[in-house]
Amino acid sequence: MWLVRHAATAVPPGICYGVSDIPADPLATADAARRLDAVLPARLGWRVSPLSRARQLAQALRERRPDLTAPVVDPNLGELDFGAWERLPWDGVPRGELDAWAADFADYRPGGGESVRMLLRRVRHALRTAMVDDVDDQVWITHAGVIRAVRYTLQWGDTAAMPRTAEDWPREAPAPGQWVCIELADTREA
Repeated sequence: MWLVRHAATAVPPGICYGVSDIPADPLATADAARRLDAVLPARLGWRVSPLSRARQLAQALRERRPDLTAPVVDPNLGELDFGAWERLPWDGVPRGELDAWAADFADYRPGGGESVRMLLRRVRHALRTAMVDDVDDQVWITHAGVIRAVRYTLQWGDTAAMPRTAEDWPREAPAPGQWVCIELADTREA
């Protein structure tokens, strides 16, 4: 599975954004599509977040690879919804709210948006759905939060496991316009 993060946006560092539909930089998107085109296999199944910054990369890749069918737009691949925190500077989020999230990392809904439990639930559903596709390679064009949720699920299994604290949550995600390839167990019947 290829987990691809959308290209860089013009949002300054230190700003909280998740479901805000912020476009990606066109030049960064074209560069990411060029690099992806050079490494992706010919036969693949692919899904994309509904947010424009991810769809831009899918479109740019498709322009380079007209043999590709349109990707499945999967709402399960959208970034975490930070509710009222969206587009605030992280240092502008009240300390008490950040502490409340840290104290109940799985179930607290940052800014009244979506909890990590809700994110994991939809990403795990997307993983199960992707595994029934009849292709060897899956490509998801998505976001850092979704990629972290996939990594957490691969570490702890597609069960009810939930991170107790923020320290249990994977820190690493590809930089914008980058990707990571991971091996998934083949659960299709022979």
